[in-house]
Amino acid sequence: MLCFSLKLQLNDLLSFGQHRIWKRMAVSWSGAKTGDNVLDVCCGSGDLSFLLSEQVGSQGKVIGLDFSKNQLSMASSRQDLVSKACYKNIEWVEGDALDLPFSDCFFDAITMGYGLRNVVDKRKALEESFRVLKPGSRISVLDFNKSTQPFTTAIQEWMIDNVVVPVASGYGLAEEYQYLKSSIREFLTGKDLEKLALEIGFSRAKHYELSGGLMGNLVATR
Repeated sequence: MLCFSLKLQLNDLLSFGQHRIWKRMAVSWSGAKTGDNVLDVCCGSGDLSFLLSEQVGSQGKVIGLDFSKNQLSMASSRQDLVSKACYKNIEWVEGDALDLPFSDCFFDAITMGYGLRNVVDKRKALEESFRVLKPGSRISVLDFNKSTQPFTTAIQEWMIDNVVVPVASGYGLAEEYQYLKSSIREFLTGKDLEKLALEIGFSRAKHYELSGGLMGNLVATR
C-alpha cells in the first residue's frame, strides 16, 4: 500500500490532480449504469474499477482484470480498507487482455486505463474486448495521446524528460516512468485507434484529446 500511496501522490503532483478527472471521464464515457455487469481491463491497482463500482452500484458487478498478481493484491488491499458497500461488487481476476476468460457478449461496458499502449498486440486486445461486449455497449480506453502535432509532442516529451522522470526518481519510482516516451512513440494516434476499432467491427469510434492533446480517450461502440 505504501507504493500505491506514493504513486497516487506522484500522479496528483505530475497531473495537478487532473488524472482523477480523466479517469472519471473515462468511466462516464463507458456508459456503465446502475446494475450493469462491467469489466476493467488492465485494472492495475483498481482506480477505474472503484469508479465503475460506484457507477453500477451494489446491484451491479465489476470485474477488474490484470496479468500482475502484485497489482491485483494491491487492488484487493485497497478494497478491504474502504468501507463503501458498493465496493463489495468488485472481483479481481488474474488474466490476459489478449485472451479474456469470459464468454461472448458478456459485459455491458468495458474500461481500460493506461493498458492498451503496453499490450503486445493492440488489435487482439480490442478484438477480445469487442467479443465480450454486448451489442450496443461501449469500451472506453484512456491513455497517453500520441499527437500528430509536433509542438504538442515536443511539450509532452520535454515534460517526461525534465519533469516526470526526475520527480519520479525522487519517489524511487523512476523505472516505472522511464519507458513512457518510447511507449508513446510506438503507440497509435487517435485517428489510427478509431480506424482500428472500426476495422475490428465496432459500429462507432471516437477519440477525444484531453489536456491539450497530452492525454486521449477512445470510445467505441459495439
